[in-house]
Amino acid sequence: MGLYRHMNTMHRSHPEALVILQRERQIAWRAEPAFVRLEHPTNPSKARQLGYKAKQGVVVVRVRLGRGGKQRPSIRHGRRSRNLGQNFVMGKNYQWMAEERVNKEYVNLEVINSYEVGKDGIHYWFEVILVDPEHPAIKADPVLSKFKRTGRVYRGLTSAGRRGRGMNNSGKGAEKVRPSMNAHKDRAK
Repeated sequence: MGLYRHMNTMHRSHPEALVILQRERQIAWRAEPAFVRLEHPTNPSKARQLGYKAKQGVVVVRVRLGRGGKQRPSIRHGRRSRNLGQNFVMGKNYQWMAEERVNKEYVNLEVINSYEVGKDGIHYWFEVILVDPEHPAIKADPVLSKFKRTGRVYRGLTSAGRRGRGMNNSGKGAEKVRPSMNAHKDRAK
């Protein structure tokens, strides 16, 4: 068994030592700012699966995101039905939102992918892998050079965005998702 496969199985099976380590990490992470640029990913095997390479021009950022039920703006005027309550169901998942927030903070970088590193009662933590498309080391790399500065996270082209748009489903029951939900609405008119 190779090193990264061994690390992957170690992360999947949660012995007591890893649970205690995760608790200690989260205590430290709560005191940090929302965006923290990292030297190395917390989970190297997962990061490598998602496109991370230890070279110049590749950046890993840990982002903290509040979790819990979202609320609609308060209804001030007019009668509303009882079903239009205050609870709001978001159209995006938390991971996609985390990627967008990181890309707003690091404007000159392009998001490749992200993965969850922890959650507690009030926070999610994700590590987002970004790449600098203008860096010479990235331009020379045949795999990473395809990530141009095109705002792919805002168009839902990362794995979290594709999952949020329903692109993982196909066939019966997923007739409305392609090419997009909005395109399906326009086609029905």
